[in-house]
Amino acid sequence: MKNQPSKITLFWFACLSMLGFLATDMYLPSFETLRADFATTQSLIGLSLSVFLLGMALGQVVYGPLSDRVGRIKVLVGGMVLFSLASIACSFAPNIEVFLAARFVQALGACSATVIWQAVVVDRYDGKVSERVFATIMPLVALSPALAPLLGAMLEHQLGWRSIFIALVGFGAVLAIMTLREPESANLSQQQQKLTVKLRNDYSQILSSKKFWGNMLIFATCSAAFFAYLTGSPFVMSAMGYSGTDIGLSYAPQTVAFIVGGYGCRTLLNHFESKKLLPWILALFFASVLIMFVISISMNVTTIWPILIPFCFLAVANGAVYPLVISAALSDFRNCSATAAGLLNFMQTMVCFAASGLVSAFAGYGLLTVTVAMFITGFIAVIGFILVTQARQQSVMATA
Repeated sequence: MKNQPSKITLFWFACLSMLGFLATDMYLPSFETLRADFATTQSLIGLSLSVFLLGMALGQVVYGPLSDRVGRIKVLVGGMVLFSLASIACSFAPNIEVFLAARFVQALGACSATVIWQAVVVDRYDGKVSERVFATIMPLVALSPALAPLLGAMLEHQLGWRSIFIALVGFGAVLAIMTLREPESANLSQQQQKLTVKLRNDYSQILSSKKFWGNMLIFATCSAAFFAYLTGSPFVMSAMGYSGTDIGLSYAPQTVAFIVGGYGCRTLLNHFESKKLLPWILALFFASVLIMFVISISMNVTTIWPILIPFCFLAVANGAVYPLVISAALSDFRNCSATAAGLLNFMQTMVCFAASGLVSAFAGYGLLTVTVAMFITGFIAVIGFILVTQARQQSVMATA
């Protein structure tokens, strides 16, 4: 295994990690223009986002086993080519039906990057180094949702909405070229094993691991709390009288907080083991969702600040916890790291869908719905930590 990644490799990881968010968020400022150009409804334009997220979730389950079987580089290059071709189709779509289909295929290409960069990190670097790599890259991911809409708005204003997808074609092509310059990291010595046998063995190994389940639950529920807030906050802030510009600017503090958490975690890993940091970070997460819940049921909240301030502490906790739990969830599966990464991200995405759907379904209850959903995720995160602790104790007993 390598000791440290080069700066070029770190840049490659960062670009791969941001691809899905760029493709998700860059076109958001163009929703109304798209609706007018396609002469369709707001619901169908909104469906283009849901279709993309569904493709991202489903594709990850496929790319993991496939890249374990035939190699990271071939599969990732194929994914980037598919992403670029689908982006071309989005740009030249004549109607909403073609656009929706192209967005789904675009997601199937984009999600290859999400799975495979995580698998390559686990393939190449040992536990301590991989934690530092994840702690370096994950905060950069937080910049994507903040910067992508601004970039998209600029392109749409200057060149029209179709230029957004042309820009994504170029980004996909650059990533394909960068990928071809990287060495293969997968262990392909098990290629002779029947695919069905390998999949059965791999999934059995992953799904029987308390360590995987515990870290997955922490990762998924911390993410779900974030999505619950992002889904409900525009409606809550609109009801408070905030403008669209105010709502957009409210996401800046949480982005900064997430970056602080990620790089703070990276610094702390120089002095403490991850198992020492995890309970303190989860305590911060749980305290944040508890405070927001108590505020929503005990106060008549007329401004976003009483909620936004504790949410920023939650963002710090998320920025710190993601590198620890992703690295830990995948560390025992170097023989099938992409399969494990695909399953991890699939489950995380589906839990986020559930939280977002819950908030959307009960949006009429406003802030209470958001904070209740987040409070529930806090308890599930505690269950995940219990599983992680049990797995750690079993490991100690097995080696004693």
